[in-house]
Amino acid sequence: MRVLSLIRSRFAPVLANWLTEPDALNAALERIVASREAGLADYQANVAMPLQKKLGKPPLAIAEEIVSHVDLSDLCESVTIAGQGYVNLRLSPKWLAQCLMEAHADPERLAVAPVATPKTVVIDYSSPNVAKPMHVGHIRSTVIGDSITKILRFLGHKAISDNHLGDWGTQFGMIIYGYKNFRDDVAYAQAPVAELSRLYRVVQRIIGFQDAVASIPKLELALTKAEQKLTESKAKSAAAPQDKKLAKEIAVAARQLDEANEELQKAKTSIEESSQDHDFIERSKQHAELGQRVLKETAKLHSGDRENLELWEAFVPNCKDEIHSVYTRLNIQFDHEFGESYYHEMLPAVVEDLLAKSLAVQSGGAICVFLDGYEAPMIVQKQDGAYLYSTTDIATAVFREREFGPDASLYVVDHRQSEHFQKLFDVLRKIGLTHTELKHVEFGTVLGEDGKPFKTRSGTVVGLNSMLDEAVSGAYEVVCDPDRLLKSGYAFTDAEKREISETVGLGAIKYADLCHNRTSNYVFDMKKMVQLQGNTAAYIQYSYARTRSILRKAETDGIETSKWLDAPLVLIEAPELNLGLQLLRFEDMLNQSMVDYLPNVVTEYLFETAKLFSSFYDQCSVLGAETPESVLSRLRLIDLTGITLRKGLELLGIGVVERM
Repeated sequence: MRVLSLIRSRFAPVLANWLTEPDALNAALERIVASREAGLADYQANVAMPLQKKLGKPPLAIAEEIVSHVDLSDLCESVTIAGQGYVNLRLSPKWLAQCLMEAHADPERLAVAPVATPKTVVIDYSSPNVAKPMHVGHIRSTVIGDSITKILRFLGHKAISDNHLGDWGTQFGMIIYGYKNFRDDVAYAQAPVAELSRLYRVVQRIIGFQDAVASIPKLELALTKAEQKLTESKAKSAAAPQDKKLAKEIAVAARQLDEANEELQKAKTSIEESSQDHDFIERSKQHAELGQRVLKETAKLHSGDRENLELWEAFVPNCKDEIHSVYTRLNIQFDHEFGESYYHEMLPAVVEDLLAKSLAVQSGGAICVFLDGYEAPMIVQKQDGAYLYSTTDIATAVFREREFGPDASLYVVDHRQSEHFQKLFDVLRKIGLTHTELKHVEFGTVLGEDGKPFKTRSGTVVGLNSMLDEAVSGAYEVVCDPDRLLKSGYAFTDAEKREISETVGLGAIKYADLCHNRTSNYVFDMKKMVQLQGNTAAYIQYSYARTRSILRKAETDGIETSKWLDAPLVLIEAPELNLGLQLLRFEDMLNQSMVDYLPNVVTEYLFETAKLFSSFYDQCSVLGAETPESVLSRLRLIDLTGITLRKGLELLGIGVVERM
């Protein structure tokens, strides 16, 4: 039930007497919120104080007038005024219990009503380059996008998931070149994807080295200019020591000098390290200007060259199989997987349309779209005729508009692509895609303990499959620890241990990512992720398993499920009232999480629910309750708690186990 909406609807007609503008009325209603202090109230309305100036009355008098006209008698046990006009609402335990029983009678939806005006939403997420194995950098887009899709669907929206695979770009030019020049036939026959990945790294390393060598003169020039700038700024400051603007100018110049020096030293270090490998240096000499050679192979592929196209057709299925094995393990499915190659034939028409609408012009041999507010244009076709992913993204958006007619399109992509999407959205609006709300659902970076992007000790990016293996192994050590199992009295078979470890380990990876605000970076800490305490999936999963254990114990004691399944809920003690109120807020929480597409709102709710359940169970005897009615009521409340925890985890793409 959307309790908050119901309460606001009772206040709305009263406030509308003074606030006739819809925006002003909505702003006032948004001041009615769930209370942060359970001991004070369940909900609070700070609607009187903002009206003080408009009505020329003290907030206390306004609050009294509001309360005298708002009818909350069927919902609230008490409506009081505190301080200078805060309206405190305490829900009726009887009404609360009735709502909870309705939710319990509907275990699939928990009485969550579909939204009144459902939207069609396309969610673009995961989208790895298929030319190389998935790595830790893909986890955020994948699990954030999947959870948003699941929550939107549960709320009644038509959510269409599209995995926009990178199966056509420069990375395949790199692999094709590597295959032609560096392949190991035996390794390719045994493990094609592993060998293609190696070839990609070989080519990437050579290009990186050559680019670093070529960049030295430019970096040295940039350093010299930065030094000159700092010297000039200091000289001006010496002549006018009181000028605060010059002090800021010095600080900026000093920072730019540090950055220029850091870039130069980084390039020199990279060159020096590579120079120790004589075989590598010789290979780099043999394949000079490798970046240009790769671009030629890519251009040949895109123009339909038979040899390159046949290689691409041989590579892609193996690469996709590797990626799909990860998705299968994570239990993630997509409605569509229209990769970049799907749109290739549409790209000439995109460029022609931009030219015809005078949005694109030729510049330096390339075709570009110049946009106000950006230093660099969006290039849609290079001088050699090749298209860029900007062109593909425009074609993709046009295709989605035609095929799905979405009300919103969400791009769940790394925050470092922010400027690209700002430009893309500007272009799409200019060509007429104004019906669709376009949103970049950006996210931060997974960091190592050193505060840098998470990598292995050798400096390579962590493979996603190996990370999942590590999580499952870590979960096994914690959950299936012999001493813990001995104390709990559980005896698991090997198959049960594997199932529990897989469920807990994979849940740990997903939850650890989702429990952070998606816009923030977070430090990857495997040990913390699999712990049974704190804000972890394992803690929530354990709380769920604990609810099942209590219900099994009740059956063992002779209390049949049918006896408490329909038993009246009677909420008296503070811990059970607090838990019941938390369960009632499930629907409001889900809707709130989708205002800005923040799955961490769900994780925070689940963590708080698990804590309140623990507090309830510690303070309120269940099987030893004073009356048979209390026993049955509390068993029903426990069952509803478990169902809610399970549903919440399910919407995050995380499973549960019955025993743990």
